[in-house]
Amino acid sequence: MPSSHSVEPAAFKLEMPGFQTVISLYLHLPIVCRIGVLCAYAANQNLSSQVKNIRRLVNSNMRDLHTFANDTPMQIDYLISQYATVKNKVNYDLDNIGPLLGGRIHVRLEKEVHPALNQVLNMAGAMRETKEALENVSVSLVVLQEGTGKLHFNLSQVRDSINRTLDDPGCHDEESDATTAQLCHSIRQSLSQLQMSANFTRLPNVNPQLEKMKNVVKTDLSSVVHRVSVQNLVDSVGNNISSFSRAFPLQTCLSNFTIFISHAHAKIEDYYPEIDKMDFYRWIGCIALCCMVVLVLAFNYLGLLCGTLGYDKHASPTTRGCISNTGGTLLMAGVGFSFIFSWMLMGVLTTIFLAGGNMEKLLCEPFHTKELFKVVDTPYLINPEWKNFIPGYMYNDSELELTSESLYSTCKQNKGIYSALRLDKVFNISSFLNTTVFTKDVVHQLENFRIDLRAIILLEAEGKQNLLDFSEAGLSEINYADYLDEVTHAVIIETHEQEHSMLSPRGPLQTALKGHVATLQRIHRQQIAPMEQAMKYVRARSALNQSMRFLERTASDLPNKVTDVLEAIEAAQHLISHNATLLINQETRKYSATIIGYFNQYIEWVKTSLALEVAPCKPFSNILDTAQIMTCSFLVDSMNTFWMGLGCSTLFLLPSVILAVKLAKYYRRMDTEDVYDDVETIPMKNVPTYDTMNRFPRASAPPRHIDW
Repeated sequence: MPSSHSVEPAAFKLEMPGFQTVISLYLHLPIVCRIGVLCAYAANQNLSSQVKNIRRLVNSNMRDLHTFANDTPMQIDYLISQYATVKNKVNYDLDNIGPLLGGRIHVRLEKEVHPALNQVLNMAGAMRETKEALENVSVSLVVLQEGTGKLHFNLSQVRDSINRTLDDPGCHDEESDATTAQLCHSIRQSLSQLQMSANFTRLPNVNPQLEKMKNVVKTDLSSVVHRVSVQNLVDSVGNNISSFSRAFPLQTCLSNFTIFISHAHAKIEDYYPEIDKMDFYRWIGCIALCCMVVLVLAFNYLGLLCGTLGYDKHASPTTRGCISNTGGTLLMAGVGFSFIFSWMLMGVLTTIFLAGGNMEKLLCEPFHTKELFKVVDTPYLINPEWKNFIPGYMYNDSELELTSESLYSTCKQNKGIYSALRLDKVFNISSFLNTTVFTKDVVHQLENFRIDLRAIILLEAEGKQNLLDFSEAGLSEINYADYLDEVTHAVIIETHEQEHSMLSPRGPLQTALKGHVATLQRIHRQQIAPMEQAMKYVRARSALNQSMRFLERTASDLPNKVTDVLEAIEAAQHLISHNATLLINQETRKYSATIIGYFNQYIEWVKTSLALEVAPCKPFSNILDTAQIMTCSFLVDSMNTFWMGLGCSTLFLLPSVILAVKLAKYYRRMDTEDVYDDVETIPMKNVPTYDTMNRFPRASAPPRHIDW
């Protein structure tokens, strides 16, 4: 049996195979603990820095809410003001219903009716031109007849006077004076040339035809388009829309909301000093917890450092140096502080774990996965009969598809609060605009448009009779050949040959003939030459020539032309009176659809604007996001990081304590050495053969029995 007086050699302990392993493990454990402490410290600092951002986030949310309250009335007023654009467009189309609707109908009827109308218009133009041509003929004929009438009279007197002179007996006595008789005979034969070649006085006037044409051109073609006005209905709807702000107390609600925001913001500002003070105390507490672990780690590191530096493998447990002993003492101090602080650390960390972990699992994760909204939407605890909580509470209609998730998602997309909260259950904009009744009223008003083309007479009976009178105006009875023949002739022939012939006889006959020659010369000088040179007569001849040629062209086949025009008018009239009803109804419906389309576009624009742009509710979703950020990102994440980091450090304090105790046994100085009675019981493979009494003279172990 082993004896309690055997001595355990020091080298036996220090050369154990597990010693190096213990040191290696003890070197790595503080590293893990140090990383945990650093994570906890970083989480603590992050939470403190994020608390300072709370003021910025809250101010941003409050500013967004003020913007929401201030901009919403202006947006509503803008929606109302845009009705003026629709009203002006509708009034413009109504004021121009003739060109717009009539133009559409005209385009559809143009292929059949337009050619007939063009023929009538062309015939009307021909009537006017014919009247003008007859007037030109009448005026030109009067001018030419007045100019040639006096000349014809004077020439007739001269010719009669010469005939009397040639009746002288001397002109008939061929036996006594054959030359004179022959000359007189020659003069008598040339007297037929002493007259006007163009005798306008013999042409009949065209006054009968002109009077008939004046009656013919009195026809006037016109059409009447009836107009129905719906301005009163448009104005009444405009007044109804303008009363939106009075019908819904929007301004009052937003004013109260603004006051509420201001008061809430002021109260939140009052809490900031308290929040900063509480955060400071929290920061101090977390730093204290970290310092507890750091203190233990410091003792462990210092103990390991001193023990390693003072370690002597040849020294016995009772002869170990001061540095080695200090290292062992520091290690045991670390063990003691571990036991002192561990209960406090475990209690605080457990509390933080329970709070942070549950908040993460019960609040943050369900918020990200939208499961939290389903809990909010569960109305069974309040009213088991409800399907959805929000519409059941707000509108007493739990069947309405309005959930907290849909509300949050809609506001997150920055859509209008009107669609997000389904405010159409409280204030239906479609009913307010009275779209159904209004559309029916407009359709009813526009259906009163009666464009009955049967009442449109393209050509009255009087006009048709005038066309017939035009064909029977006597244009074909005018002798155009006589007129054109007279116009192409000269006014008179040359008188020089007659003058030379009358100067040949001698005696009294010669004297008489000289007088006639002087008269002819005076007529030529005073009447013939001025007439040939005067522009009045030249223009009259030209106008007469052009007018007669135009009348000749117009009169050619005139009855057949008039008959063709009347037949075309009858065909177009039949189309308008009997076959255009369907066409007119189609165009009227299109016109009505255009008018109603303006209002439908406005109403749809208002609905879309209210749903997507007016009063966007993203500020409210931002408030929820801010709460989530402050709760989860700032608080819960920092708490979880803190307890996880410091918890890992605390957890690894347990093996650190075990290893510290083991290492302290190798570093601390012992007061006594262990003694064994039986060497064989010593758990060693090789026992040294030195003398322990001489080696360790200060050992108090008694001598073995073999030495007694």
